[in-house]
Amino acid sequence: MSLNPRITDWQGRRVWLIGASSGIGQATAAALHARGAQVIVSARSPGTLAAFVAAHPGSQALPLDVTALPQVQAAATQVLAQAPLDLVCYCAGTYQDLRATGFDLGTMLQHTAVNYTGALHVLDAVLPALLASAAAGRPGHISLVSSVAGFRGLPKGLAYGPTKAALTHLAETLYLDLHDLGLGVSVVHPGFVDTPLTASNHFRMPALITPATAAAALLRGWERGAFNIHFPRRFTWGMQLLRLLPYRWYFAAVRRFTGL
Repeated sequence: MSLNPRITDWQGRRVWLIGASSGIGQATAAALHARGAQVIVSARSPGTLAAFVAAHPGSQALPLDVTALPQVQAAATQVLAQAPLDLVCYCAGTYQDLRATGFDLGTMLQHTAVNYTGALHVLDAVLPALLASAAAGRPGHISLVSSVAGFRGLPKGLAYGPTKAALTHLAETLYLDLHDLGLGVSVVHPGFVDTPLTASNHFRMPALITPATAAAALLRGWERGAFNIHFPRRFTWGMQLLRLLPYRWYFAAVRRFTGL
């Protein structure tokens, strides 16, 4: 059973992707453009966004820093002044491996600012308009890109994991609050995707997929009306099962498989 309204036809739908300069965000923007969506891309890199628009005629670029609330509000005002939004996808993220023995407050706070607080900035800027559109009979959708790294604590994930856990919790609560009002909400849990963020990993990443493969899975999730969109499933199902283990077994399993 679908937990959200299915989005089966993208022709003419207005989609705003925040964090679309590379990786999953950029690939998803390209896939949606190919399906006929009116795509708006945002990130901190004006040059990268301009290149995307040049390669995808009809798309729109709005550079912004998600940690700067005035920039997010100004961009949202510009987007919403043109026409209602059908989907907002928060893909912005940063990653640096960190262990407690090297605790660095600046790194912790930077991850919080980009991975979580930035999503709150976007919600503050678009949620009233999305609620008004839903009340007028044009339901929209909010999608937050989290990670399987947020399921449970992992070595080297001290800065990254908690922010993704917070995004998942946020999406779950948004769904409970907004579903009956006509708004769709989904949370995305990618495994390892070959992006600039994962390029810093110095270990073999199991079931590594391309951004294009990730984007295709993401679109299938929206089209099915899924709440929890996770991929590649041969990897993410196992990560979800780990959530059920008692701590004694879980900690032992993590130490065994990571050697940390």
